[in-house]
Amino acid sequence: MKRKFPEFPLVGVGAVIVEEERVVLVKRAHPPLEGEWSIPGGVLEVGELLREAAAREALEETGLTVAPGEILGVFDRVLREEDRVAYHYVLIDFLCTVVSGQLRSGSDAEEVKCFTQQEAAKLNLAPGTAEVIRKGFESQRK
Repeated sequence: MKRKFPEFPLVGVGAVIVEEERVVLVKRAHPPLEGEWSIPGGVLEVGELLREAAAREALEETGLTVAPGEILGVFDRVLREEDRVAYHYVLIDFLCTVVSGQLRSGSDAEEVKCFTQQEAAKLNLAPGTAEVIRKGFESQRK
């Protein structure tokens, strides 16, 4: 599967993990968004259900086993280089609760850390990410 300069959009999932007034974010180890903070997530694999993918990606990137719940949003992420579409994802982000595990950086994460809502708001996040994090905090408080 070619991620850079794809022939068709790829489906991605995100795990918005909000626990005890903190959200879990990963610093991306690979493009796109290499070196930037983001919610844990990745590409859906063939035969995998969306919530299964969100749980798998969360475990791989954070060491946490999570239970994906409600959908917080569906977003387009199109990044261009030299007038070409370099990356094109349709992202589905789920509110997730921690079931077990210890927080640690995984395969696609340079670093993993918990942030308060105020700390996360100060980060340079990709478009839509701050909004889905805000929704996660609101839903978790209900």
